[in-house]
Amino acid sequence: MERRREVMVVLPGLMLAMVLAMLDNMIVGTAMPRIVGELGGVTHLSWVVTAYVLGTTVSTPIWGKIGDLYGRKSIFLISIVIFMVGSALCGMSGTAFLGGPENGMAQLIAFRALQGLGAGGLIVNVMAIIGDLVPPRERGQYQGITAAIMSLAMIAGPLVGGFITDHLDWRWAFYVNLPVGAIALVLIAVQLKLPRRRRRVSIDWLGAALLSVGITALVLITTWGGNDYDWDSPQILGLAALAVVTLALFVPVERRAEEPIIPLQLFRNREFTLVSIMGFLLGFAMFGAITFLPLYQQTVQGSSATDSGLLLLPMMGAAMVVSLAVGKAITATGKYKVYPILGGAIMAVAMWLLSLMGVSTPSWQTGVFIAVLGVGMGFLMQLTMLIAQNSVEARDLGVASSASTFFRSIGGSFGVSLFGAVFSNRFLSELTGRFGEQSAGQIASGGGRIEPAAMAAMAPQARTGLLESLSAAMSSVFWWAIPFAVAVPVLAVFIREIPLRGSEPAPSEEPAHQT
Repeated sequence: MERRREVMVVLPGLMLAMVLAMLDNMIVGTAMPRIVGELGGVTHLSWVVTAYVLGTTVSTPIWGKIGDLYGRKSIFLISIVIFMVGSALCGMSGTAFLGGPENGMAQLIAFRALQGLGAGGLIVNVMAIIGDLVPPRERGQYQGITAAIMSLAMIAGPLVGGFITDHLDWRWAFYVNLPVGAIALVLIAVQLKLPRRRRRVSIDWLGAALLSVGITALVLITTWGGNDYDWDSPQILGLAALAVVTLALFVPVERRAEEPIIPLQLFRNREFTLVSIMGFLLGFAMFGAITFLPLYQQTVQGSSATDSGLLLLPMMGAAMVVSLAVGKAITATGKYKVYPILGGAIMAVAMWLLSLMGVSTPSWQTGVFIAVLGVGMGFLMQLTMLIAQNSVEARDLGVASSASTFFRSIGGSFGVSLFGAVFSNRFLSELTGRFGEQSAGQIASGGGRIEPAAMAAMAPQARTGLLESLSAAMSSVFWWAIPFAVAVPVLAVFIREIPLRGSEPAPSEEPAHQT
């Protein structure tokens, strides 16, 4: 009872930190037209999002390892401060204080990367701190709450961003993080009590540098490939060579490091390896497919940007309810293997249902389909984290948490890239068949950024052909997501159900005192 009271006291601060990291990943989209209108730099638009994702992905394993070495409370507080500083600077981009709007877009991109570095620490440390405070047998219900908060933030992001942009100023999409971050900072500083390590250690800076360069190269490949540069261009091939070389060097460096960023011996554990691959596939199918749902709703179904966010509420609600129910069930029974099998199977069914959508599909039917997807997500979103944490020793809890987040993020990046290429190729092919090569090229040159108002002004026959082309391209995206979703329950079958560690947190190996 005493431990439960302690967890519930600190949980609001942890959830606020998670909301900050997840919300800011989504909030910028609806503000981007205003940002570009004020700062310019439309050709660098995607980098406002990419810089944040890159900073988060690169820093996640590093934050996890440093937390394992030095104690998570101080590291968590530092990551909150970095995130808040990055948020403040993002809001100040292009102001007279920083030299005016001439370099505003470059400043915003750089500060978004700084913000992403802080966000990486928020995400991984929330997961690891819950692991420190709660034994695996009881952890499911708390990670279910975390999954519900993540689902809420994913949907709330575009809605909050649209409201702030319409009624205040786009800069408040970043400034709003400051009071929320300050509350989280105070709650964590005052309420969180964790052991503080006192160890003389050396940080694996070479391994961290190699991993960061390799990840950066991979993210740039998935961002630029097929869009800014052809897949066989010198730029993409050069980045591919850089990724291969740095990641190949990373392996022997980690084997020799005293305190490796990612201990490679963890991958000798079958459960850890399987759940890492499952996390990659989950991110691949889930984030890759979800990216295209608002595009379908706004173009084919004619919803506004705000309404398309509201139309995702069935997915959020289903994911929240299932996450909470699964968490309570795991705590009550200690059993968890059946849930990733069910979740993966349901997610595959959802992808098949979404692939059936066409021009005449009503919004209510789309809502049912994405609710099914939400059910699958609810079974899976935190179970990969729970299984990863339960398969390693307590001293590697942070690394296991960061690795789970890392593989899901990389999978999402790859999924968005692959599905984007599938969408573009099918869209152009459909347009060519309906309008001819020259007209198809002119329409497709918009890159999918087709305004509903402009579509309404088109001739009926042309508009019908465009909508049918968009719908067919969307169908291809979801068809491609099916095999990746199917692979998740197949892998889950081979996971051994290791008993969740009992009713007390695993003891720390290092001498510690309370902070």
